[in-house]
Amino acid sequence: MKLYPLFADLSRRAVLVVGGGPVAERRVAALLGAQAQVTVNAPALTPQLRHWVAAGRIAHRRDAFQEGWLDRVWLVVAATSDIELNRLIATFAELRRIFVNVVDDAALSTFHVPAVVDRSPLIIAISSGGEAPMLARLLRERLETLLDHSLGALATLAGRLRKRIRVRYPDLAARRRFYQSLFAGPAAALLRQGRPNAARRAAEEALLAVPAVSAGSVVLVGAGPGDPGLLTLRALRALNEADVILHDRLVSAEVLDLARRDAERIEVGKQAGHHHTTQDGIHALLLQHAQAGRRVVRLKGGDPFVFGRGGEELEFLREHGVPYEAVPGITAAVACAAYAGVPLTHRDHAQSVRFATAHCQSSHDTPDWAALAQERQTLALYMGVAELGGLQARLIEHGRAPSTPFALIENGSRPDQRVITGTLANLAERAACHAVRSPALLILGEVAALATSLAWFGQPPLGADVRAIRTLPAGHPIASDVLAAVHRA
Repeated sequence: MKLYPLFADLSRRAVLVVGGGPVAERRVAALLGAQAQVTVNAPALTPQLRHWVAAGRIAHRRDAFQEGWLDRVWLVVAATSDIELNRLIATFAELRRIFVNVVDDAALSTFHVPAVVDRSPLIIAISSGGEAPMLARLLRERLETLLDHSLGALATLAGRLRKRIRVRYPDLAARRRFYQSLFAGPAAALLRQGRPNAARRAAEEALLAVPAVSAGSVVLVGAGPGDPGLLTLRALRALNEADVILHDRLVSAEVLDLARRDAERIEVGKQAGHHHTTQDGIHALLLQHAQAGRRVVRLKGGDPFVFGRGGEELEFLREHGVPYEAVPGITAAVACAAYAGVPLTHRDHAQSVRFATAHCQSSHDTPDWAALAQERQTLALYMGVAELGGLQARLIEHGRAPSTPFALIENGSRPDQRVITGTLANLAERAACHAVRSPALLILGEVAALATSLAWFGQPPLGADVRAIRTLPAGHPIASDVLAAVHRA
């Protein structure tokens, strides 16, 4: 984070605002709303500022700014049109370790004034770190339409009951579930209807009721290949209801950041040749936390039921009487192909797609090489980086043409996505040349040739056909730097 989010209690604390124009007036209005003791330093004031001075709500200094005025203030705002004066104020504030906001100068500011959605005591502040204030305002406008004004009253009600709730529910997980029922139950509905007394009674009745015994459960959630925007709404809700999250190594940090902050996170990562948590160990963890009454999310990259052992985990949970549900994710083949601009099926090139994995549960699970090598189909191969040499030889041996195009997608859908293209004849060689590492997915078939012309995300494919690139329209996302990429290939 560029900025650390912080809500300051300025009630009855001194704040200096230097400047008397409309911008200063807006800053003063917000500070008064926080009950700060505001002094404005300016030779002339807006009519509203003069009104506040006359009403005794703010103090006014007419003379030139003096460094000593910073000695007793908690914050200072420089809102003048004099750039040098603003810079001087920022320098003096820095020497005194006082936070300063210099209007329209993010570099000189040590705190920024956010766009605010006010549902007091619930406050939502949005900042772009000074980079795009209009974007922050746009988000505020959208949130204003989404968040009911009764949320402030709901927060106040929860605050009044907070001590009683803590006594009634000493266990954190049980307390969280009570809050969830409170915020989504009758009390919240009554507040939206403008009936605060009835809402208070409903909340107190819920607090006195005998709580239901909470049984643990497991939600098997597909996290997709990495882009958090590909999570389903149900997956996001499960992450925000979880007490414990058991996640694979390949689940991206951006996806984990969407989970509830106080949920316990346990990495049970498995990588080719490095299984630091066995499947039996994962089963034991699922059972342990579920039997302790916790809501467990088993978070898997891609889709749990596509080479994710999701079926094995649900079988185990069923055998032990643990309630469960499954939330599908976008499997890597679908997502990576889309982010590489490769259609898995195409009426001119492939009428079917076959998903396969290079990892087999035991040695007798020999792939059907003849079926995998069939023409006019797309082969999407998971977890095969270490097996590319053998895969290449076996497919050619069983009849797949050496000229068949491939697209090897590393870190698909993530900011560091790379796409390496070529033909089956040079598959292993090109993967080694570009030091491809897991996670990577191989797409083999005529459709893979479209990665060059249909690329839209991230860097252009390594190995792209320059002639095809030259046919792209002006402004295409890969057109500007494609020659450098081709040279690197």
